[in-house]
Amino acid sequence: MNLDAFFSPTRWWSIVLKELLQLRRDRITFAMIVGLPVVQLALFGFAINTDPKHLPTAVILSDQSPFSRSFVAAMENSDYFRIVDTLHTEDEGRRALAEGRVQFVLTVPADFSRKLLRGERPALLVEADATDPTATGTALGALPSLVQPVVDKDLTGPLAHLNGTPAAFSVQVQRLYNPEGITQYNVVPGLMGVILTMTMVMMTGLAITRERERGTMENLLATPVLPLEVMTGKIVPYVAIGLVQVSIILAACRYVFDVPFEGSLLAIYLTSLLFIAANLTVGITLSSLAQNQLQAVQLTFFYFLPSLLLSGFMFPFAGMPRWAQWIGDVLPLTYFNRLVRGILLKGNGWLELWPSVWPLMVFTVVVLGIALRFYRRTLD
Repeated sequence: MNLDAFFSPTRWWSIVLKELLQLRRDRITFAMIVGLPVVQLALFGFAINTDPKHLPTAVILSDQSPFSRSFVAAMENSDYFRIVDTLHTEDEGRRALAEGRVQFVLTVPADFSRKLLRGERPALLVEADATDPTATGTALGALPSLVQPVVDKDLTGPLAHLNGTPAAFSVQVQRLYNPEGITQYNVVPGLMGVILTMTMVMMTGLAITRERERGTMENLLATPVLPLEVMTGKIVPYVAIGLVQVSIILAACRYVFDVPFEGSLLAIYLTSLLFIAANLTVGITLSSLAQNQLQAVQLTFFYFLPSLLLSGFMFPFAGMPRWAQWIGDVLPLTYFNRLVRGILLKGNGWLELWPSVWPLMVFTVVVLGIALRFYRRTLD
């Protein structure tokens, strides 16, 4: 009986060699084989942190006393707070929270030390940006434990009689924008950016490679169409798709999940339009780099994974190491998350939105320039 009629080791080994040769020629796929495990190990092993520390904090010290300075030092020593700015008014503190420059603002009232020495048990105020409950919960829970060490350090000698129960002073916490700590208020608006990133980059990532595989790319290159015209022409139809997705998600936010809508609907659509443009330029760039649709999908996934994990959508941005924040600062999803949450939950206006708007504009222009450069190479 001839076994080759059922299975031939020689033919089988020929197929194996053929696939190995194809993998070696397909450099993008070969790079993904090594790159994806390395990226995932780096992201999940080092960058992701569900217990964020060294969160940016501003202080308003209307009372420059040893007691207030001791409490500020205790906050820094707890590792949960990092003092990054000293403000002068409550309005400055609210603006810093609205713009996302700080996570907490500590306010020491002007009569704090006087009331403390009189035994009136004054209170310090800590305002927190609670749009992301995960980022603030543990740090706020640590605040009450900071009072007693300060009391034991400063209320000694003639002031020892003030050290009793209850404590000589307290910390009053005010959770802004999401006082009940509802997770959906943070997650559902962020989903808008995640969905737009996934769909916009994926669809446009296949645009030019689809033309190339179908054989219509040569006809397109033979026409007197400029590269910029090709790029923008391929982008525009997907803009309408993105706006439809934004409308569906906004309706779900309002009528299904009861997410507050404090800001302007026009601001939501304008910032979404800018974010859609940024993602479409990424997709076109990846499509210009890829040789086929499989490579385009691989590059899209390679871009999407860091965007999902390093943008502050799933894990607190401030809790990531500095190198991970640098990568996150390059990704459009990082800024769009701040924009959409700021508009919906904080009611931010254009003054507060601008610090996250201009990076999206710069990103779009730069990436579009890269796409045009690689597209010109395909004309040669």
